[in-house]
Amino acid sequence: MPDLAHIQALVIDLDGVLWRGQTALPGVVEFFNLLQERKIPFVLATNNAAASPEKVCRRLQRMGIHVSTEEILTSGRASAEYLRTELSVGSSIYAIGEEPLKTALVQAGFSLTQDASGVRAVVVGLDRQSTWEQLAEAALAIQTGALFLGTNPDVTFPIERGQVPGNGAILAALEAATGVKPRIIGKPEPHLYLQAVAYLQTESNHALAVGDRLETDILGGQRAGMMTALILTGVTQRHELGSSPIQPDYVFDDLPQLTRALMGHILD
Repeated sequence: MPDLAHIQALVIDLDGVLWRGQTALPGVVEFFNLLQERKIPFVLATNNAAASPEKVCRRLQRMGIHVSTEEILTSGRASAEYLRTELSVGSSIYAIGEEPLKTALVQAGFSLTQDASGVRAVVVGLDRQSTWEQLAEAALAIQTGALFLGTNPDVTFPIERGQVPGNGAILAALEAATGVKPRIIGKPEPHLYLQAVAYLQTESNHALAVGDRLETDILGGQRAGMMTALILTGVTQRHELGSSPIQPDYVFDDLPQLTRALMGHILD
């Protein structure tokens, strides 16, 4: 059994780890019961800027799991927190994104504007209603020196009929128009994980990043200096490990296997 004795906190992905599509994955309730009974601190961290912490909480509650919104870190909330280290409160922001991203920016003390004039930063998250006019205003702001942030780099977005353009496609269009690369906040960059570790008040090397994708969850955790655990109930399959340069510290078939490892080694 993997030795997790040095792990003090967990940063956990959502889709592919806790659920797949609309279906909860086996062992998710028992997993959270263990974390809460043993008082193992955790943060749920997602690249999805279109999901609010409140929405994630409600979904977990329907599964019989109770967490606080403070234990949920979306790439939208992380982007807003990152901007607080770069800009003064009240700075003007141009945002392309759905309501949860805009709410996070306002709650962080920023002012949202509808045009490019006087904009200090452009923040781009997935927006399924985005228009050419929005892209034009964002491009103009970036060209005049506004900070260019992307919540996550996911080029595609899965729907029932297949893959459609995701946030990375919007970022690519703006980069092509401006010649400016966006600063990415979500995985696989370390910012999201580092914010989670700071909230957990632990050191990165004592925190475990749990996810189902090598190229985002695992790579992001490694860049943040964390230990990493791949769960094989999502995107990455075991046969892909042999050919990948990204290697997790631990591999678990599913949440029940991770739960058993935690039971054996954390806080015994």
